[in-house]
Amino acid sequence: MSLFGLGKKKEVKEPSCCCGSNVEGVCCVKVLGSGCKSCHALYENAKQAVSETGLNIEVEYITDMEKVMEYGVMSMPALVVNDKVVAMGKVLKAEEVKKYLV
Repeated sequence: MSLFGLGKKKEVKEPSCCCGSNVEGVCCVKVLGSGCKSCHALYENAKQAVSETGLNIEVEYITDMEKVMEYGVMSMPALVVNDKVVAMGKVLKAEEVKKYLV
């Protein structure tokens, strides 16, 4: 038996996305919001940006406040890419969303 974990082999994990898939790049895009006009506008702009970049992913629109609070978002709408909040409190245009997708 070795002390302090010496001699143990470290497991090498394959890169995985928040969705559990082994892909490089963007695999998850979510819009967090309350269902208001601004939140819906960001959702539509995010869908447009994903479509224009040729990504084969679906943009998820989350309005469940418990799930929104898990991300620590204090102002909405918010954009989440690969489970990281990249923007909050403003409606990004499709061109602005694309910057987070490439």
